[in-house]
Amino acid sequence: MILKLDPHIHSNYSHDAINSPKEIIKKSKEKNLDIIGISDHNTIEGSQIGIQESKNDEGILVIPSIEISSEYGHILGFGIEEKIKKGLSVEETVDKIHDLGGLAIVPHPFCYYRHGLFCKYKNKNIKIDGVESKNGRFILGYSNYKGKKLAKEKKIAEIGSSDAHYIEFIKDCYTEIDCEMDIDSVLKAIKNRKTKALGNGTSNINLIKYLYKKNRNKI
Repeated sequence: MILKLDPHIHSNYSHDAINSPKEIIKKSKEKNLDIIGISDHNTIEGSQIGIQESKNDEGILVIPSIEISSEYGHILGFGIEEKIKKGLSVEETVDKIHDLGGLAIVPHPFCYYRHGLFCKYKNKNIKIDGVESKNGRFILGYSNYKGKKLAKEKKIAEIGSSDAHYIEFIKDCYTEIDCEMDIDSVLKAIKNRKTKALGNGTSNINLIKYLYKKNRNKI
């Protein structure tokens, strides 16, 4: 079964996002997503609330997730339900994710201004499970291109994510995944590289227009 997944969305439990898990779920369903991950910075609170909000909703599956700030950059702990503290070494962060039964996915891997892991960390031999080859918030393309190249070299899953901090931009990039609507099936499909990264990214013009309108409405 081919489903649509956006594994990297931020809620108001991240310091730089504004929408509640409930709003994220509603907008994701409107955009015909089947599976999402609420992946907040160094906290699982938004993810936990999203899972509770969607518990009786057969129309969408919320996967537990967190975006962890490791010593050298960000790593998604996809499929984990426990917080991993920030600032640990890359190896320790990845090991803890795996010990908790999750997948280590590297977001925006080569983006300097957004803590891309491989900008400073040069060991490509770590046992990650996937890498974003399409991140919606980096439309210039270099980081996405390098991510795609790395995924092919390491034979790991290519992931598409909106990295949305505002619900209007959910699904600007996303992943087609061949799986069933349950967590184990999703994780197994990523491990087996049954994914395809899609989407055109978030237009900077649209983002500026949105922020201008939003701030103007506050006046």
